[in-house]
Amino acid sequence: MTYRTIAADGQHLLVPEIEAESWWTSLKLPAKEVIGLYHSHGTSEQFHSEIKSDMDLERLPSGKFATNALILSLGMVAYNILRLVGQQALKEQRRLPVAERAPMAKKVFRRRLRSVIQDLMYFSRNRCMISSRW
Repeated sequence: MTYRTIAADGQHLLVPEIEAESWWTSLKLPAKEVIGLYHSHGTSEQFHSEIKSDMDLERLPSGKFATNALILSLGMVAYNILRLVGQQALKEQRRLPVAERAPMAKKVFRRRLRSVIQDLMYFSRNRCMISSRW
């Protein structure tokens, strides 16, 4: 239940707004488990979105099934490697002293693929700039 006396724009309401959220399910599970499954579905949708947009696999290149299957398989290998790199980066960051950690607004459990790719590009660019100075 949400009880609002002030609107999003700061206007005080004469009559409070009461909003009730409810979910209906046929699952024979406790409410907390159903909510957890619902949130896991959202995470699954994010992974799917990353594969399509960040890996640029939204449109497969060929009209031949075998070619598209190969491209998708190679994309999955690259995706899984980048996900492992991102998770490992999070683990390594937690080992750093607090003063040396990257600032984050909230606790992060996983890194978006776009961020991992971007960080790898920045890292390699900085390494090239350092080596070219010598």
